[in-house]
Parts: sequence; structure tokens; C-alpha cells
Amino acid sequence: MIAAGLAGCSSGSASNPPGLANPASVYCVEQGGEIDIVEEADGEVGYCNLPDGSRIEEWELFQSNHSSP
Repeated sequence: MIAAGLAGCSSGSASNPPGLANPASVYCVEQGGEIDIVEEADGEVGYCNLPDGSRIEEWELFQSNHSSP
């Protein structure tokens, strides 16, 4: 019975995927976009491919739609 209880606990957490890495990624997905991580000379850069076909760096998209505090 203990094994069944443990299996039940572990399968419940496996069904919950981890959250997105940052607010810019979350905002991209909320806008219907898909995230594309690209390896560039300076490191990894996240781009947001939006439903209208446009592609924008995810932080640029986020900052253009959120005012600074």
C-alpha cells in the first residue's frame, strides 16, 4: 500500500509541467506566440514567433508592452 501511495504522489507531480523561465517568455505565450531559443555569439537569445508571422526578441516584445516602474 505504501508503494501505491508513493506512486500516486509521483504521478501527480509529473503531470504538472515546469513553469516558463521568465516573464518575457510568459508574455510571448500569452500573446499566442511560440518561443524559439537561438544560440548566438553572445549566448542564447529567446525570440517570440507571433501568430501574425512576425518574430521579435522576447524581452523587446515584453518591454515594449510594459512600462518601467
